[in-house]
Amino acid sequence: MSARDLAEPYPHVTTDDSAVDAVRLLAERNLPALLVLDTDGTPYAAVPGSQLVRQLVPEYVMEDPLLAPVIDERHAEAMAESLVGKTVAQWLPARTFKPPYVGPDAGTMEIAATMARTHVPLVAVIEYVGDQGRLLGVVSAAALMRHLLAAGGQA
Repeated sequence: MSARDLAEPYPHVTTDDSAVDAVRLLAERNLPALLVLDTDGTPYAAVPGSQLVRQLVPEYVMEDPLLAPVIDERHAEAMAESLVGKTVAQWLPARTFKPPYVGPDAGTMEIAATMARTHVPLVAVIEYVGDQGRLLGVVSAAALMRHLLAAGGQA
């Protein structure tokens, strides 16, 4: 089955959107990763939720994990407040990469290999017309697994 057939709509934000709105989208929709598009609609980043949580943890706690048990809920409120006034682009981890993507005719093995190689649970399906890309949808790890189970008669 081709990527075009497996692609599903996926909620996304743009680099100019509010970081608070991005966190709200991730949390309310139970998303495995945040898909971020440039303001022109091309994929900018796909960041697993765990990496976004990492952005909320103070550096001193990352350096000394023994501090984590002694930090109380007041600090949790401060973590949430640190998002206010930031755009998604300002909040994303410094080491974000373009989201993994494939063309619309890619097969399931190409999609699976891309997902496995990048450690991101979704792959964007991009159709190019000239040098302009257009997001057709996303193949998530769950959708890929559903397809593989059905193809193997295990659905």
